[in-house]
Amino acid sequence: MSTRTRHLVVVGNGMAGARLVEEVAARDTERRWQTTVVGDEPTEAYNRVLLSGVLAGTHREDDLALAPPGAWEGSTVRVVTGTRVARVHRSTRTVHLADGSHLPYDRLVLATGSAPVLPPLPGLLRHDPTDPDRGASLHPQATAFRTLDDCRRLVAATATARRAVVVGGGLLGLEAARGLAARGLSVEVVQMPDRLMDGQLDGPAATMLRRRLAGLGITAYLGTRATQVLTGHGTDRLVGVRLADGHVLECDLLVFAVGVRPSTRLAREARLTTARGVVVDRTLTSPDDPAVSAVGDCAEVLDPDGGSTVGGLVQPAWEQAAALATTLTAAPDDPPTTWQPRGSVTRLKAGGIDLASMGEVRPAPEDSDGDLEVLAWTDPSRGVYAKAVLRGGRVVGGILLGDLGSVGALTLAFDRGSPVPPDRRHLLFGSGPAGPAGAGGAAGTAGDAASLPDDATVCHCNAVDAGAVRAAAAAGARDVAAVAACTRATTGCGSCAGTVRALLAALPPALPPALPPAPGPVPAPAGPTVAPAPPAQHEEISA
Repeated sequence: MSTRTRHLVVVGNGMAGARLVEEVAARDTERRWQTTVVGDEPTEAYNRVLLSGVLAGTHREDDLALAPPGAWEGSTVRVVTGTRVARVHRSTRTVHLADGSHLPYDRLVLATGSAPVLPPLPGLLRHDPTDPDRGASLHPQATAFRTLDDCRRLVAATATARRAVVVGGGLLGLEAARGLAARGLSVEVVQMPDRLMDGQLDGPAATMLRRRLAGLGITAYLGTRATQVLTGHGTDRLVGVRLADGHVLECDLLVFAVGVRPSTRLAREARLTTARGVVVDRTLTSPDDPAVSAVGDCAEVLDPDGGSTVGGLVQPAWEQAAALATTLTAAPDDPPTTWQPRGSVTRLKAGGIDLASMGEVRPAPEDSDGDLEVLAWTDPSRGVYAKAVLRGGRVVGGILLGDLGSVGALTLAFDRGSPVPPDRRHLLFGSGPAGPAGAGGAAGTAGDAASLPDDATVCHCNAVDAGAVRAAAAAGARDVAAVAACTRATTGCGSCAGTVRALLAALPPALPPALPPAPGPVPAPAGPTVAPAPPAQHEEISA
């Protein structure tokens, strides 16, 4: 086998690109790859999922770093920040940067992510007449909520802004709205569908969520859209937004969170096949060029049945990175590792709101063969709603709002896909044989955690089960930070920290003292990390 050093170029230093670099470095024990990752943001790679926490004031910017400073010193990895990739020449296998330099590659990975969708509102965009070559920019009192710079602008704006309108009532829009409300602003949300979080909730849950938001000072306008940005007479200062029905919402801050679009420019200009995203097969390789791959938000993975899967979530991006890293560092004769998409578990990270949604939440009875069961329980006085959807005696979806005490039982049953006992009550009320309430991200108690089976998923973002946490603790990791350093648990959205803490509290005290956090990126486990029957993914901000 040749030991010639090969050049890997990763375009994009977001959560997908950065994870791929870590996974390759951890597996490349023979140092066969010289890796260069290029990012157009001026900062090192950071956890985009936690931006809503920075906006709400519950996290600091330092909490977002995916690797400590100097993590790659002395390694075969080079990180280039604040630099845009101008074009890719596949014929010469060269990546050309905007600063005039170029990078040769043996393997190219596009991890270019996605860009926020901005509605074509009159008055939203600004053009600088003194610089005709410069593209349009947003009104200075308007911003998307996508990057660390966006988050910084929003935090700075809250010092003087009093009323905000958030366009988009999905997961990210509601987290932005809650963060702004927590900083004292009056917040209104505009959503074109007739329910909040339309992709994850049914009607009753969306109605209850709307009431809960109203109690937190956030008003939602549904079934309508913003049509015009309004400015003051004789000034360019934002004063409001006009809706489709003519209603005007006064505001001095406008936030857009209406979705994202995969960034495919480089692929298109390099004459790679693109559709919604950069088209790749299940090995994450372009059908046009075996030297080119794509992972994360920008990748559109073809399904065997002729469909395709587009990214947008953190966990699948990290799974794709692990699968591709395994392929890149395998022996030449080994078959490539394939990536398999999974079901989703969504957690809304907004102070004062407990919400989890997974899989199929609005089943169509006509699509069943008489094997459909829907269990639901509502407590309007406490703002609690619980729903479980079963097909063939197996959990295929569910919603929990207002009380996540049973999220462990429901997510464990959803993850495993195994038949549940005839008594289904534990799925809604958190007791019974399917598992304790502490699983799947709920804080739980030490008693709950003690009975949690080893194969129960604790951290959905990183596919870490309870057994891995216990093994880390047995090796000396006796606090959350040490477990995170060993397993990556809690380093995604962070919602599983309570479960990890409960697992540690349930362990006997006669164990070695806590290990210090490992320096540099967390080592990846040896071998493929994509299991044939994996647990559900945790839906978050795109990677």
